[in-house]
Amino acid sequence: MEHYDIVVIGSGSGNTILDEDFADRRAAIIDSGAFGGTCLNVGCIPTKMFVLPADFASSPSEAVRVGVDLQFRGASFASIRDRIFGRIDSISKAGLSYRQGLDNIDVYTGEAAFIDAHTLEVGGRCITADQIVLAAGSRPRVPDVPGLDDPSMAGLIHTSDTIMRLAELPQRLVILGGGLIAAEFAHIFSGLGSQVTVINRSGRMLRHEDRDISQRFTEQMGRRVRLRMAEGLVGVDRDPGGHLVVLTVDGDGVDYDYPADVVLNAAGRVSNGDRLNLPAAGVDVDDDGFVVVDKHQRTNVEHIWALGDVCSPWELKHVANHEARVVRHNLLHPDDLASSDHRFVPHAVFSNPQVASVGATEQELLQSDTLYAAYLQEYADVAYGWAMEDEGHCVKLLGDPQTRTLLGAHIIGPQASTLIQTCIQGMSVGQTVDEMARGQYWIHPALSEVVESALLGLGKEMDTTR
Repeated sequence: MEHYDIVVIGSGSGNTILDEDFADRRAAIIDSGAFGGTCLNVGCIPTKMFVLPADFASSPSEAVRVGVDLQFRGASFASIRDRIFGRIDSISKAGLSYRQGLDNIDVYTGEAAFIDAHTLEVGGRCITADQIVLAAGSRPRVPDVPGLDDPSMAGLIHTSDTIMRLAELPQRLVILGGGLIAAEFAHIFSGLGSQVTVINRSGRMLRHEDRDISQRFTEQMGRRVRLRMAEGLVGVDRDPGGHLVVLTVDGDGVDYDYPADVVLNAAGRVSNGDRLNLPAAGVDVDDDGFVVVDKHQRTNVEHIWALGDVCSPWELKHVANHEARVVRHNLLHPDDLASSDHRFVPHAVFSNPQVASVGATEQELLQSDTLYAAYLQEYADVAYGWAMEDEGHCVKLLGDPQTRTLLGAHIIGPQASTLIQTCIQGMSVGQTVDEMARGQYWIHPALSEVVESALLGLGKEMDTTR
C-alpha cells in the first residue's frame, strides 16, 4: 500500500498547492476527469473564449444606434470550437505530463473514495496519507425530470460540460434555467446565430442578483432570445416525427411544448463531495452537500482540508484559488494558520449585457432590517453613455449612512466586469464612499465616470438617510 505525506483530490485549484516548497514531500494528485479541473476545461476559460466571438457577432445591433451599418454574415462554429479547444486541450495534456514527470508526485486518474480517515481507494488500489486535501470540484445538476437522463437522447441533451464541443451550431437551442450558465450560453449561441429559447421556473433571469439588475437583465435578454419565465419543466421527449421537444407547464396549469435540435440543461451545479464516501472518513457536510470547513479551510477531521466548489457555495474560480493559497500556507506552516477572507466576493456574468456585483443586494439588506442608502446611476446620464446612445444600463450602489462605506455594488452594462474593480478595491481597503469618489482608478477612463457619479450620488443620498 502506497503512503503519501499529502494527497490532493482534484487537479483544478488544488493542483496549485504542490509547488517547489513541497519538493521534499511525497504527494499524490487524484482526478478522474480532464486534468486542470472545471475552469480550464469546461468552465471559465472556454466560455469566455466563446463569449468574444459572440460579442463580435452581436455588435451590428449596437453599432446601428450610432449610425454605423455592420452586417453579421454567419459564424463558423467548428472553427471557433477548434481554436478554443486546440489551445485548452494542449494545456491540460501538458499539465498532466508535467505532474507525471515529477519524482515526488504520483498521479492517479481514477475515482477516489474514503475507506477510513487516512485511507483512499482509487481505481481498485488503496493508498494512505498523512494530510488529505479535498478539491474535487462540482458537476452539473441533473433535475429528476423524465427524459433528461434518457440514454436515447445522448448527443441531444447537454450540460455546460459538453455543449461547447458540439459538432455544429444548432438551429434551435432550448436552455433550461435562468442563472449565470444560462445567461452566458444564451448570449453565445444567439449571438452566433441559433434560435434560443430560455425556460425558467422563476419570473426573472439571474434572480440572485439585485432585483433592479435582474429585472433589467431579463428585459434586455428578452429582446434577443425567446424567454419563457415562470414555467416548470415537465419533461423532454420526442414528437411523432422523432424531433426533440421540451414540455412545460405554467402556474395556471397550461401546458407548452418547445421544439429543439439541442437542449442545454443549465440547472446549476452540485458539489462532488457525495462521490468521495465522506462518511467513512467522518467528514461533515451541510444540508446542501457542501463539505463544512472553518476559516482555515479545515474540515472537522484534523488532517483533512477542503477548498473550491466541493465546499464553497460561491462556486467561483477566484474563490477556489484564494482558498488553495490558504491551504498551501497552512500545510507548510501548521503553527501559523492563515484564514480565508470571504467578506467581499465579486462575481461577473459575461453575457450581453455584462453583469458584475460585489456585496449585499437591496433585497438582502431589506430582509436583514439593515439601515442603508441606495443610489442608481444610469450610463445614459454620463458622457460615454451619450456616446454609446446607451439604453437601460446602470450602476447601483448601496451604502451604510453611519460609516459611509459600501455595502453592495451592482453593475449592468458594457465593461461591468472591469468597472466593478473600483468598488472591490474600495471595499477591501475599507475606504469610505467619499474617499472612493476622490480616488484615482486607472480602469476604462471613459466609463469610470459612471462609477464616480454613482459614488457622488450615493454620498448625497447618505446625507438624507437616517
